[in-house]
Amino acid sequence: MSDQPSEASRPPEKPRGADTPPPPEPPAAAEAAGTPAADEPGPPEVRTAGATPAATARPSPAQGSDGQRQRAQAGKPGSPWQHGAGAPVARADGMTARLRPPPPPLIRPAVLGSVLATALLSALFLSDGLGVNLLIVAVPASLAAFFAARAAGRRLRPWTATWAVGGLALLSVPALRDAGWPTFLAVVSAFALGSLALHGSRSWPGVLIGSLGLFDSVVPGIIWGVRGVRARAGGSRANWGATVRTTAVALVLLVVFGTLFASADAAFAELLGSLMPEASVGAGPWRTLLFALGLAGALAAAHAAAAPVRWDGITVRPGKARGRAEWALPLIVLDLLFAAFITLQLVVLFGGYDKVRDVTGLSHAEYARQGFWQLLWATLLTLLVIALALRWAPRGGTGDRTLVRSVLGPLCVLTLVVVASALRRMDLYVDEYGLTRLRISVAAMELWLGVVLILILAAGVFGARFLPRAVAVSAAAGVLAFGLISPDGLIAEQNVQRFEDGRSTSIDIDYLKDLSADAVPALDRLPEPERSCALRFIQNDVLHDDTPWYATSWGEARAKEILEKRPVKGDGSDCYRVGREGTGDGYEPDDDGYDPY
Repeated sequence: MSDQPSEASRPPEKPRGADTPPPPEPPAAAEAAGTPAADEPGPPEVRTAGATPAATARPSPAQGSDGQRQRAQAGKPGSPWQHGAGAPVARADGMTARLRPPPPPLIRPAVLGSVLATALLSALFLSDGLGVNLLIVAVPASLAAFFAARAAGRRLRPWTATWAVGGLALLSVPALRDAGWPTFLAVVSAFALGSLALHGSRSWPGVLIGSLGLFDSVVPGIIWGVRGVRARAGGSRANWGATVRTTAVALVLLVVFGTLFASADAAFAELLGSLMPEASVGAGPWRTLLFALGLAGALAAAHAAAAPVRWDGITVRPGKARGRAEWALPLIVLDLLFAAFITLQLVVLFGGYDKVRDVTGLSHAEYARQGFWQLLWATLLTLLVIALALRWAPRGGTGDRTLVRSVLGPLCVLTLVVVASALRRMDLYVDEYGLTRLRISVAAMELWLGVVLILILAAGVFGARFLPRAVAVSAAAGVLAFGLISPDGLIAEQNVQRFEDGRSTSIDIDYLKDLSADAVPALDRLPEPERSCALRFIQNDVLHDDTPWYATSWGEARAKEILEKRPVKGDGSDCYRVGREGTGDGYEPDDDGYDPY
């Protein structure tokens, strides 16, 4: 008997290199390419059903030379074809492999329940305006994303929690403030932070595109939800029938006993009526649209949480490195120009306006108005210069890094002084003519640019790994702070304080009457007839508004309480003779007529 095994018992031959994994990518190259971190596994190979990496099969004799060529291809590293269970296996390469995730697992019942709850709450609560209802709708949507991520094997990481908590905090602004413009900024920022929480981006392209990446998951999320419902409905019809019956019985019991209790006690009926949203036939199409939007949005969030697109895979190649002299000389000249300009600005910052007035002949307000916008543009252009300089900076070694820090570091510090000078000019102008929405907005923008410069300086010392996410956090924190300080309330407070202190002989009623209900506590301190003239339009909006509790902000509720205790007086005829200071709508009492801010 021969010691050689028979042909039938001989194990199948393995293609060369089939079990040899590709060499690992160096950490530096992986970070430069934007590949996921260790706790963010990248997308696996795209395989056909039933294929495994190590499974191989000998070609049949009918395959002939084609089978031999395929076996030879399978032995090559990075080959797009390998044999497994008799079927070819496709490997995703290039940009698609870095961006597109594997398909998410079948949608779970907990995810479906959270998605349906989001859709129902959207239809019930979002048709009357914005308030605490946004937080009510966001809770089940967040749970849907959490359950989907958990089912897909993703774990909660610190930055994910930071984005999620920040997004929910921003949704508190509509619940607290009545003004529409900070509410709009807060809602948009909350959407961006929620998208970042789902995608986990960390590079510049990832943070910028990832903040809008939720739109990419809308259509895949709907398809994923439909397929999941079909699969689960086909496999467990009995369970679905029990769920429907249980829900129907619970609704019948709530309606029957709720009606009995409401008819038995007037106080309970009033409480129940105030808590439950009104349902009308005319609002049916609008509520149906909100239901569809809530359903699509929650499915998109859940799909993005289970299979996030890796926007960090988009890489931007650095520019061609320039020589030291070619790169540094223009920036050094710019540093010297900044230093010469700031020498004069230090006189302004330390209160030396007497000397400035002697030289220029301009008043405080005229001097401030003349340069604020120019300094704001100078700050923005400096950030652009820094970004371009870093793109083409020399990258030869330690000496080049020292040169870059030595040139760009002073430029950032000098630009911070320019920011301080611009804010000082705005402060002097507001002290002279009062505060408006545009003035407080551009001042807040300038202040945030100063924070970005400080972050760039910190990145130059400690490394730029967290710079994209730090800038995004600073922007979201700025929007949150801007909404919480109540800009309309601050505008009214500053103008009323100037009137009370005697710094102004009149107050601009035409401007103040157009503020939101957030301004009522400050305007309530005005004497008559200025108080009634400033609050008349706000009272008409607040006291005649039947918005339900879930769409009413705390600022509006507080204004309603004040105006119910002290309503406005007169018929408004006295308002025509009330003095006009010239702060509203950008006007001021000089010959220019119109002030750009």
